[in-house]
Amino acid sequence: MKIKTQHIFPIIFGAACILSVTNCASNKPDPNRKLIWNDEFNTKGLPDSSKWNYDVGGHGFGNEESQFYTKDRLENARVENGNLVIEARKENWEQSKYTSARLLTRGKFSFQYGTVEVRAKLPKGRGTWPAIWMMSENMKKWPDDGELDIMEHVGYNQGYIHASVHTKKYNHIQGTQKTDTILVNDASEKFHVYKADWTPEKIEVYVDDKKYFTYINKEKNNEAWPFDRPYYIILNLAVGGFWGGKEGIDDGIFPQKYYIDYVRVYQNK
Repeated sequence: MKIKTQHIFPIIFGAACILSVTNCASNKPDPNRKLIWNDEFNTKGLPDSSKWNYDVGGHGFGNEESQFYTKDRLENARVENGNLVIEARKENWEQSKYTSARLLTRGKFSFQYGTVEVRAKLPKGRGTWPAIWMMSENMKKWPDDGELDIMEHVGYNQGYIHASVHTKKYNHIQGTQKTDTILVNDASEKFHVYKADWTPEKIEVYVDDKKYFTYINKEKNNEAWPFDRPYYIILNLAVGGFWGGKEGIDDGIFPQKYYIDYVRVYQNK
């Protein structure tokens, strides 16, 4: 989602699917997989520092985003009522006009192959850009070391959920990124489970057990498949940017809250 480059995300989407209003995924016991990491957000206050780090700054993070990402600030990231709440606010901070937060497990937890499930309710409004995504723990160069976007949503295109991979061969700079889209009409009104299954052979992305994106390791080389190394998890709510702000920012919508009920990572037994 957010890489340190100055190129624009082209709006290149696959055929959109329509998702019915279901919320059925992920609570079924599966004897073939083992829970290896999770955060259920059952405490109160700041996010668990043993599990989460922060990216901090207001330099646009490569996409000309408008927010300043803060650290250890309850107004922007807190745990309450069983949820992680990432809140974007209209306020002056440093040189930015908005604040928000970007949490990541880099340096705390990474894994290679498995299933990621995140149950979340998304913010709403023009200018919002929440995401669930993953990058290489030992990222040296983007996009060579890969990026997996499990969920992206831009507020001016309400309900359309996007999943993508970016690699050296397939990326948005070249207009060759692999991506697809599904319509979730109530993504900002109800919680849904956003899931990625990652194996050495393929990556499959779901919403509430509805699969809508598959990327297969056909070429068996690093330029097309860098997904053979440990990755970490990122949760963030951007404001504006090349994609999120493509149709401007509606200042009347703030504050906007991004609710995450849980993050769970499984590996096959």
